[in-house]
This record gives sequence, structure tokens and C-alpha cells, in this order.
Amino acid sequence: MIIFKSINKLNKKVNFKANIGFVPTMGALHKGHISLIKSSKLKCKKTLVSIFINPSQFNKTNDYKKYPQKLSRDIRILKKLNVNYLLIPKLNEIYKNKKSMKIKINKKDKILCAKFRPGHFEGVLAVIKQFLINIKPKYMFLGEKDYQQIYLIKKFIKNKFNTKIISCKTIRLKNSLPYSSRNFLLSKNEIIKASFASKIIKKFYLLTKKNFKNIRRISNLKNAIESKKIKIEYLEVRNKINFSKKIKKTNFKIFISFYINNIRLIDNL
Repeated sequence: MIIFKSINKLNKKVNFKANIGFVPTMGALHKGHISLIKSSKLKCKKTLVSIFINPSQFNKTNDYKKYPQKLSRDIRILKKLNVNYLLIPKLNEIYKNKKSMKIKINKKDKILCAKFRPGHFEGVLAVIKQFLINIKPKYMFLGEKDYQQIYLIKKFIKNKFNTKIISCKTIRLKNSLPYSSRNFLLSKNEIIKASFASKIIKKFYLLTKKNFKNIRRISNLKNAIESKKIKIEYLEVRNKINFSKKIKKTNFKIFISFYINNIRLIDNL
């Protein structure tokens, strides 16, 4: 595996006209990331992984500072997976053109995480824009745990970039909780508590797939989760195609954001 500390050096050594898959990450790699990398390796001749903790997508400075950093461990994982290239860009390289980093999203898209984390997705899109301008990979692999993020990235890059987004299913622990870098910040008991929310949402989802009238009982689902002293930020049912509230049995998706102590987690089913 070749490690690059700058995009310029990467571009001098790598031919991005070839079939290259790109997996952008913020590090603290887990089985969800590993699944994305394996998907890239199956589809593409070569795979590039980036590790960049993007400050502009954090609403709170403290959240940014405590985000788990496990670079040595991440490099060992990537080497075992036979990843071809690792990019660890410097902050000043990504943010050298500040005008180019100013992104706006539509008011109608300021829902769910975009509503409760103002500026978050603008920060995500700004960095994705810099990567795609400078790297131009054929494919980019993203996980469906961040379903709203995939939707906004696809919308943002449409007719601007030739990179194709490959969305990959959410990878979960045996207790149903999605793998997340933030899980590193939780104790074993907190993991069990967080998994309760994912388990009960899954049960509600499956019941609703059988009988769509069950969707009317969403308030019962909220009460059940909150009974475990889990602080819900939002719990909403949306159309999985366009994120409207016009839903039916074939297109509904349940979205949740909740806190275990001060750790924010998300899930969707």
C-alpha cells in the first residue's frame, strides 16, 4: 500500500483514468468501512481510501476534538485488506480555496440531520467536492447508515462530476446496532442501550411492512425508546426516494437520531 500525504503527490503517481474505486473515511475504521473497501476491490482494479477528519462538518468544537483517531490501527487494517492507496491529506490542502468550499443546500433538504446539525452537510459536500475535483475516481463507495448523506451527495454531484456513487448496505453488530466510529466512544453497557433502539425500530419496520396501518403507531415506538432513558433528537418516517412525507408501503424509511449520554448516533431502516 502506498501512503500519500498530499493530493498533488497522489495525482502524480496514480492514473485516475483507470478503474479506481474511492472510499472516503474519517478513520477509526470498522466493519462498515471494511465492507465498502471489499465492495470497491470486487468492482475496481484498484482502491483508494482517504482518512480526513473534516472540521467543518462538526457543529461543536468538543465533538471534533473527541472524535476517535486510530491512525496506526487503521493503516494496519488497510494493509491487511491489500488496499492500493491511502490518502491522508493536510487540512490546509483541502481548505486552500475557501471560496470553493462555500456550499449551500436547499431549504427543503434541511430536514433530519441537516435540521439538527446546521452546516454539517455543507461541510461534507465541500470536502467531497474537493476530492472529486482533484481525484476524479470512477466510483465512490458510501454506506447506507448515512442514507441522507448519500442522497445529498448524489444530488450535489449530478451533472457536475462523472464519478458514480455506489451505495452499500449498513453493516450491523449482532445486536442490530450499526457499526460506527462513534461506537468507540461507548462503554459495553452503552452499546447494549443503544442497540435497544435499533432492535425495536427493526421490529416496528418489519411489522409495518406486513401491515402498513402500523405506521400510525410511530408515537408508541418513540415512547418505547424513550422509556430506556434514550434521548431522541428526531424519529421520522420519510419517503426513501425523495425524503418527502408522502409515503406508502413500498417506499417508507424510518430515520432516527439519538443520544447515549453525549454521544450522538443515527440509524435508518
